[in-house]
Amino acid sequence: MPPLDAELLQTPLHALHLELGARMVPFAGYSMPVQYPMGVLQEHHHTRASAGLFDVSHMGQLRLIGEDAASAFETLMPVDVVDLPVGKQRYGLLLNESGGIIDDLMLVNRGEDIFVIVNGACKVGDIAHIQATIGALCKVEHLHDRGLLALQGPKAVEALQRLIPGVERLVFMTGAAFAWEGADLFITRSGYTGEDGFEISVPGKHAELLARALLAQPEVKPIGLGARNSLRLEAGLCLYGNDIDTTTTPVEAALTWAMQKVRRTGGARAGEFPGSDTVLAQLDGAQPLTRQRVGLVALERVPVRDHTELQNLQGDTIGEVTSGLLGPTADKPVALGYVTPVHAPVGTRVHAIVRGKVVPMEVVALPFVPNRYHRG
Repeated sequence: MPPLDAELLQTPLHALHLELGARMVPFAGYSMPVQYPMGVLQEHHHTRASAGLFDVSHMGQLRLIGEDAASAFETLMPVDVVDLPVGKQRYGLLLNESGGIIDDLMLVNRGEDIFVIVNGACKVGDIAHIQATIGALCKVEHLHDRGLLALQGPKAVEALQRLIPGVERLVFMTGAAFAWEGADLFITRSGYTGEDGFEISVPGKHAELLARALLAQPEVKPIGLGARNSLRLEAGLCLYGNDIDTTTTPVEAALTWAMQKVRRTGGARAGEFPGSDTVLAQLDGAQPLTRQRVGLVALERVPVRDHTELQNLQGDTIGEVTSGLLGPTADKPVALGYVTPVHAPVGTRVHAIVRGKVVPMEVVALPFVPNRYHRG
């Protein structure tokens, strides 16, 4: 009988995960570790206190190459790519013609190219979309032979600089090339946990060796998808497919901070992106919103999960939870969800309907746990 993951793809660290006793689950078409023997709760707390190593090699890595790569890529997003300085990283949103979010991504101007990281579940579609729309203006190269590791937590820098001196000079949302044991690395100081940390693009054939070297550092433990989810939710960060998708616009999703002023108001580069009519009309109030993403905290110790109905105090449906759990660091039930705009202000009380019972919740400012990015 074939193994359960026979048809799933494997990252370069698959054998190491099994060796470390990981519980593997299907995720984005890959066999991925959801937790290790330490357990999700302890993995979460360890990352907040020290340093956790995540395998995120299921993510898509691509290069956009050519003189027109930045200006071409900018036509797909409400994001300033053209003026992004060399070595700087930015969060981006691929939009469809309705202003819906095809995917969220990270991009870095590396001088010789634009380096892009997209979500694992979306990468095949993203690459096809980018190739079809701007492939005539720049070369779109899928780096399918590279792994991606995330080292996250307050002691990540201590552990990584022992192996790769110089990484400590990076600040949040910057990146640079490094070499280690004959491998070419590209490292950014960024992540998905709200903590200080790094993401390391490494040739697939060197990924396990680097992971073992990092795990040999006293601060570092392996961390699975379970803790990755609880960490990102406490940081107030969206999960594609849950909190944002092709039906949500950046304005509805409270991601207007990701749209730089040069793309929003005045000038030749404003509004030149898919769905701009809808997005800009929502932004200036010409098209009123019907829903907004908010942070929610339950006022009773009852976890409120994804797809839970939200009601106003009169019992009318006003929205839905899109991500929710008992936050290990926040030590209370936290959630992201969409509500009607009148219920979006901080301090508004709403009701979640959990197994037929009312759980009172309050709209709060994000993040649920303060971010600790290293900004220099």
